[in-house]
Amino acid sequence: MSGIDIRHPHSLPMDKARKAVEQVAKKLADRFDVDYAWKGDVLNFARSGVDGKIALTPKQLHVTASLGFLLSALKGPIEAEIRRVLDEKF
Repeated sequence: MSGIDIRHPHSLPMDKARKAVEQVAKKLADRFDVDYAWKGDVLNFARSGVDGKIALTPKQLHVTASLGFLLSALKGPIEAEIRRVLDEKF
């Protein structure tokens, strides 16, 4: 399995950062049929071929994901899109 590991700094208050992560998760769910759920300050997400989480701390987001065989071929574009969205929201 191929993996994604992105750390992204932010300066938002925790409640606003959580709302921004929730907005991203809703878009992913609508666009890619991703299931997600919060467990504390960690948003877990999954669908066939991907399993990951977004850990939220007061100054940083940590995105990790394991990509299955088929999606591992698209690791570069997937990682670039995640970085683009994080730059846009945070």
